[in-house]
Amino acid sequence: MLNLPEIALDQYGLSSQHAFLPDIPPLQKLQDPYYSSWEEIVNDLPTRIEAGTIRQAVDSLPVLSTSRLQEDADWRRAYVVLAFITHAYIWGGGRPKDVLPPAVSRPFLEVSEYLELPPCATYAALNLWNFKMTSPDLDITDPDNLSVINSFTRTKDEEWFFVISVAIEAKGAELIPLMLNAVYAATIDDSQRVATLLHQLSEGLKELGILLERMYEKCSPPVFFHQLRPFLAGSKNMAAAGLPKGVFYDLGGHGEWHQYSGGSNAQSSLIQTFDIFLGIEHSATGEAKSKGQSKGAVGYIQDMRNYMPGPHRRFLEMLTRISNVRQYAMGHKPNTEVRDAYNTAVMAVGAFRDKHIQMVSRYIITAARTKPTHKSLVEVNLATVTAASQAQRSDEAPAPGYSGTGGTDLIPFLKQTRDTTKAAANYTD
Repeated sequence: MLNLPEIALDQYGLSSQHAFLPDIPPLQKLQDPYYSSWEEIVNDLPTRIEAGTIRQAVDSLPVLSTSRLQEDADWRRAYVVLAFITHAYIWGGGRPKDVLPPAVSRPFLEVSEYLELPPCATYAALNLWNFKMTSPDLDITDPDNLSVINSFTRTKDEEWFFVISVAIEAKGAELIPLMLNAVYAATIDDSQRVATLLHQLSEGLKELGILLERMYEKCSPPVFFHQLRPFLAGSKNMAAAGLPKGVFYDLGGHGEWHQYSGGSNAQSSLIQTFDIFLGIEHSATGEAKSKGQSKGAVGYIQDMRNYMPGPHRRFLEMLTRISNVRQYAMGHKPNTEVRDAYNTAVMAVGAFRDKHIQMVSRYIITAARTKPTHKSLVEVNLATVTAASQAQRSDEAPAPGYSGTGGTDLIPFLKQTRDTTKAAANYTD
């Protein structure tokens, strides 16, 4: 197999076996009893949310120091715990809470700075560092062998939603060396090798699509929409859902207002790796277009890199610098093996995005018309606002301003991203 010896995956926080997932399963609990008050709350989160006591419990927390966090695994566990507590506190009441108390704000900002992540529930907190194996000897690419450590609802639906992403990350790990080898093969002008690797990538992407569609097996759209999705929302572009200014991170007499996107699959470094490797460039901002919109607005996909662990972000930056496969493929005439293999790989990414759009339609647009799956005192959150807006429509089309958890104008953004992907394929000179 061809290799790029100068690229050490561990330098970018990647596991040689599991890529963006940690080499060993994440910590299930901070072992230092000093942090027991955090663990007690997060382990009983669903009960406290249901009982309406989550904010009272968080308000009674002491302000703990992060100085006793030692290994990276400790910092990651602290990040997961504080992310779940933060979103439960903000969204776990009748109306969203726009002030985060010092007991959460102070350590969360410190932990986030260490991990080079924003202090909110990112993809890393919800997926990469929040899973466990039912047995260490089982296949991590099978979601049936996975479960979550922490949960907002303690439903199977929520668990399945998260572990599907974990399984995709694990399965996609097989494609990282394949792509790096293709870059090297293009560098030495080994067209046969490039074509072979691109075909293998296409097959791998099909397998990821099959895994994605397993979401339908154990995750109910109404449960996802009404019970889980509100807790995944961020504080950016959430005025209609009750956070016009975002969230104030109180540090004890002082602090700052912050607006962050919520958890989103666009924060998956794996998914962005495919785009970068194939030279697919996205410019969609995810916001509704207006006459005054700046032409220099940062694309949403690009912005989501700020929600990835620092080392993973640097891997994408490195790949951007060395990626040469699109240029190499376009240097070959139409209907040649390399050109065809490249186009096939691009369309495979587009097909994966087609499946995602279909899933969003089922789990959000259609689910917005369903009744809540459980009794709740919640008056305003992303679900109630979306459902009310959608109820005003007489068709299946999403209402204007239909926001994703990341704050995007959801369906237009997803379709534009899909269309940009497929447009990268070029069958003519």
